[in-house]
Amino acid sequence: MRFPWKTSAKAQQQVLVDAPVQQTGKGVSLRSFVLWLGPALMVSIAYMDPGNYGTDIAAGAGFKYDLLWAAWFAGGMAMLLQYLSGKLGIASGYSLPELVRMSLVKRRYVVPYWLAAEAAVAATDLAEYLGTVLGLNLLFGVPLLYAAIFGALDVIILLTMMGKRFRIIEQYFAILISVLVFGILYNLVVVRPDLTQVAYHSVVPIASSNAAILIVVGIIGATVMPHALFVHSWLSKNKMDLIGRRVNGGNLSDSVTESMKPTANHHAFSTGEIERTRKFHLKETVLALTIASVVNAGILLVAVPLYPNPSVTVSDFVHGIGLLFGPAIAVIFILTLLASGLSSSALGTIAGQVIMEGLIGKHWNVWARRIVTRFINVFPTTFAILLGLDPLSLLVYSQVILSLMIPLPMIPIVYYTSKRKFMAGFVNRRITLVLAIVTVALIIAFNSFLLYTIFVP
Repeated sequence: MRFPWKTSAKAQQQVLVDAPVQQTGKGVSLRSFVLWLGPALMVSIAYMDPGNYGTDIAAGAGFKYDLLWAAWFAGGMAMLLQYLSGKLGIASGYSLPELVRMSLVKRRYVVPYWLAAEAAVAATDLAEYLGTVLGLNLLFGVPLLYAAIFGALDVIILLTMMGKRFRIIEQYFAILISVLVFGILYNLVVVRPDLTQVAYHSVVPIASSNAAILIVVGIIGATVMPHALFVHSWLSKNKMDLIGRRVNGGNLSDSVTESMKPTANHHAFSTGEIERTRKFHLKETVLALTIASVVNAGILLVAVPLYPNPSVTVSDFVHGIGLLFGPAIAVIFILTLLASGLSSSALGTIAGQVIMEGLIGKHWNVWARRIVTRFINVFPTTFAILLGLDPLSLLVYSQVILSLMIPLPMIPIVYYTSKRKFMAGFVNRRITLVLAIVTVALIIAFNSFLLYTIFVP
């Protein structure tokens, strides 16, 4: 397979996305960065989704401050891997699913990989769906069974937006993320965690039991989300193309469904433009995922006052902090959970479409796909509710499954970004490659240990 990495002389002479930066200096540079914002912001919601709520509540209420390091540790790994994913789309002009399809070539290899990726999307959607269900149940008192039915109808909101301009999707994310972030910060101000304990346990790793290891792996699975690694490469590639066509006066249809159609050729940008965009991407990724890490640590710290309660349910948690700190903190926490469920569902919809079209090379009606994906999770969730199972337990175990599936996109990302034939002059530097390999090894080690504790008496 020939990858057309080099741009033509004509393409290099085009007006570039960031050409005004060279002409007028810092003011326009800031404006260009703001114009770029979107891909990492959207991806960051995967690190603040309901799965994170489940694992962080279990960590804080069950182990107090002990597992706080895991939230920062997972956030750091996510930041590195998301940077590599976005850089892959910017430098190569292809999304990760497209590169996997072109590399594997033979369908008998592609289809099993696609099915495994779809399983990761389904596990992700389960957590997102549960977040919406729990939010409706706790905020409005809707019984869980009815909330399970109403929660499935979020597809109508999401799919209506899918036909709009992509910037509307980005603004939708920005609003919901703002609700989430400010809500958790308010909770932290009210709870006032012990700063000495926070500082100590942020850097000293402690996991004193197999149950703690399970939560650590769940935190990693909830933070380093497989579907987010798949989709970031597409979001960054797509955003770069959209901005480039606008600046160059091209006719651009940027509805979500239109922009998901695979392009025939590598995008034509000069080396200088790719480098400037990479720097924008790096800054946005660090900013967005730092905020996500603070939110994750915040959720864990808000749960600490309920210690010791390793088997706390979400409703018990909300009731407990309401009794300790007043009803306002409980209501605001529920609002953040609902915002988390709605926003992460939107990202899951986009990720599922990108994975299918990138790996299979076929466009499937986004309405049909979303409805099928959602109802795959409606039935087992409704059945679990009827059996009286705790939704928080489902959240935690869904994140453990996701952690076991992280290598699916993680290993190809590290491979592609380390090969010059895919990245040209933007191949990973040695220090980046070493950090990426260490990250891969640590995640696989945690997963292996977890499997060992499960299957070996």
